[in-house]
Order: sequence, then structure tokens, then C-alpha cells
Amino acid sequence: MASTSQAPSSGARTAHPDHLGHVIFIAAAAAMGGFLFGYDSSVINGAVEAIRDRYDVGSAVLAQVIAVALIGCAIGAATAGRIADRIGRIRCMQIAAVLFTVSAVGSALPFALWDLAMWRVIGGFAIGMASVIGPAYIAEVSPPAYRGRLGSFQQAAIVIGIAVSQLVNWGLLNAAGGDQRGELMGLEAWQVMLGVMVIPAVLYGLLSFAIPESPRFLISVGKRERAKKILEEVEGKDVDFDARVTEIEHAMHSEEKSSFKDLLGGSFFFKPIVWIGIGLSVFQQFVGINVAFYYSSTLWQSVGVDPTDSFFYSFTTSIINIIGTVIAMIFVDRVGRKPLALIGSVGMVIGLALEAWAFSFDLVDGKLPATQGWVALIAAHVFVLFFALSWGVVVWVFLGEMFPNRIRAAALGVAASAQWIANWAITASFPSLADWNLSGTYVIYTIFAALSIPFVLKFVKETKGKALEEMG
Repeated sequence: MASTSQAPSSGARTAHPDHLGHVIFIAAAAAMGGFLFGYDSSVINGAVEAIRDRYDVGSAVLAQVIAVALIGCAIGAATAGRIADRIGRIRCMQIAAVLFTVSAVGSALPFALWDLAMWRVIGGFAIGMASVIGPAYIAEVSPPAYRGRLGSFQQAAIVIGIAVSQLVNWGLLNAAGGDQRGELMGLEAWQVMLGVMVIPAVLYGLLSFAIPESPRFLISVGKRERAKKILEEVEGKDVDFDARVTEIEHAMHSEEKSSFKDLLGGSFFFKPIVWIGIGLSVFQQFVGINVAFYYSSTLWQSVGVDPTDSFFYSFTTSIINIIGTVIAMIFVDRVGRKPLALIGSVGMVIGLALEAWAFSFDLVDGKLPATQGWVALIAAHVFVLFFALSWGVVVWVFLGEMFPNRIRAAALGVAASAQWIANWAITASFPSLADWNLSGTYVIYTIFAALSIPFVLKFVKETKGKALEEMG
């Protein structure tokens, strides 16, 4: 389901100004999947302590309930491409929208801990599908001249979804008098937090009926005339559409479907370039970034911050995440991927080390001393900023560019799977590690951030300005 890399052909290749608004609407509608990806990933942040209290579970069990969604993410990401190739991109989006809706309702009205975990897995499956189908669809419907900018809608939607979920959680907590288990609309506040996702999920489903199928999919199933009409919608009328359809057909026929066995080779099972991709994915997660989005409210409350304030800090962290992502989108093509990754690593080391230092102090009356509390808060925002302006965006750019054409799809699949597994490892281990030693946990994350610097310097090659055909 990779997007087509097409050579120039006759006719204009940019959307007319009157078509561009329509194309932006199509990309934005598809990016709603990214919004739900971010929203569903981080909304659980507001429910962690309430779930612990309601079901009276320890840190290890709690962590599995939080992290189990990532199993669904991995399955959804692994299967979305095949589903979309069989029934179409739009149908795939509609399935994801239904799964998001079902997950939101089920998570808001669980009978017990086991079915809450089941609804989390279903939501994770939808996240995995959205993480694959959104970028692929946008790439396939975007005019080449605007593909990069429209493609960035997905990442922007993810970080906005994270921020909105934290803002909604904070608002609902205030409405419930600052108690995550306080009554709200006949339910406990945390249940309403998880249930509110029904609104964007239904909107995503409705929008999927308002946008066209991918021309590439239509051509693959022999619907050439319908494909031509959609190409006219998104690229204007000054194009030879017969030539465009023929060009896409030629590109599809010339593409080699990479398989897992194509990745094998070298002295360590996989080819070296595949290990570099896996390394980038693992380092991106092992710095502990998802602790900031899954557990930040719990983290701040554990060092004495008032629950309402802890929710507000989770929201401000999400805003910093958006700012950092915008910075990355501006500079990734100007500064280059590798320098941005190195800048980010240095910034993350500083932020994480300061957090580790602050958390090493004993609590006084259940709170960190004032100086250490402010250092921890500021350092957490510094860490998220430097992650967002570098590794948050750059790793995905690298993974899309660094592999040779022949193995790109399969290698990207392995690297993405490694990322979900690493994400699960961090998410499942944090509560128990924090119970053991919160400062020590942040020392571990600091070490991984520091190790990412020599890894990038030694093994990662710059891909800025190179054609995909040059990768090898």
C-alpha cells in the first residue's frame, strides 16, 4: 500500500487554487484518523489513578491494562495495508471509525477490569489501522507539488489529538470537583473521559463518506474512469489523465513487493540497514516519551501535585509537543534529519537528567521541595520540546527514506513493529519502576538518550535531498 513515486509527465502537476481547498479538506478529513490516534493514545492518562482505585490493583496489573492497547496497535498496523488493498482505503477508515466508537463506549461502561482491557485492545487495533491508512491515503490523493505539506497533516493531527484529550480531561476533572471518581453525567469522571472519544470517532466516520476513494486503489481494481474523475478533482483539469492513469499503472506493475526474507543477510540475521531502522525506533521509545503522555498526571500526583494541577500540566506538555512538532516540520528539510536528531538528543539528555536529579530528593509533607518541584516541571517540558522537534518527527522521516526501494515496505514494517514493542515495554514497566525508584527510572531514560548520540553519529546517514532510488 505504498504511495507511488512518479516521474514527471505531461501536463501541469499542481492543483489549481480552486482545487487546492478541496484537496486540503480531503487530507484534513483523512488526518482525523491521526487525531483519534493521538486522542485515544493519551486519554487514558486521565483515568489511571481512578482505575487503580476502583479495581484495587497494584502497579504491575495496572500497567498491563494501560499497555495492552499497544498489542492491538501492532496487530492493526500489521494488517491495515492488506485490508486496504482488498476493500479500499475508505472502507478501511470506516472500519477504524467503528472500532474507535465501540472502544470508547465499552471503555466508558466496563463491567470489570478484564473487559476494560478488551476495549483498550479494540481501540489499539483502530489506532494501528489509522497510523497506516492515513499517511498512505493522503500521499495517494495529494498532487505531487503539495504532497509533503499535506502529508504533515497526519503528524499535526496526532499531536493536536493528544493536546485536546488532555484539555478535555482537565475540563471534566474540574466539572467533577477535582475527583477522577467524582460523579459526572451519572458516571464516574474517568468513564466520561474515555467515553467522550465517541464524538471525534463518529465525526471521522461521517467524513469518510465525504471524501473520494484513492485513485491508486481504483486503478488496481480496474475502475479507470472513476480514478480519472478523482484525479481531476484533486489535480485540476490541465492534466492528461489517460497518461496519468497509465503512469500509475506502470509504477504499480514495476513495484516489487518486498517480503520478510528480503531483509535477511549479514552476520546478525537482518541486514545492517534494517538494524539501524530498528535502533532508531527503539531509541525513540526508550527515552520514555510515552510516560509523558500515558502517566504524566499520575507522575505529578506521586510527587505531591494537586490532581487538577497535574491534569493542567499534562495539557501544557501537550501544547509544548505541538510547538516542537511545528518546529520540526519547518526545519527538517532545511537543517537536515541527522543534525536535528542530534540537537534533540542533547536537549533530551539535559531535560531527563534534571528530572532524575529533582526526583532524587525526599518528599516533604508528600511533596517535592519547591526548587526541585519547579525544576522537575520545567525539565519535563524541555524534554518533550526537544523530543518533538527532533525524534518525534525525524524518525518517521528516516524510516520512510533510508531503506533501498526493494526492501522499503517490509523494512518499514519491521521497524514500526519494533517501535510498538518498545512502546509497550516502556508503558508496561513504568509503574513498577516508579514504585522501585522514580529517580532511577529517569536515570535509565537519560542513559538511552545519551546513547542515541553516538548511535546517530556512527550509524545513521543523512537522507536530506537524496532521491529514494539513491538509498542502499
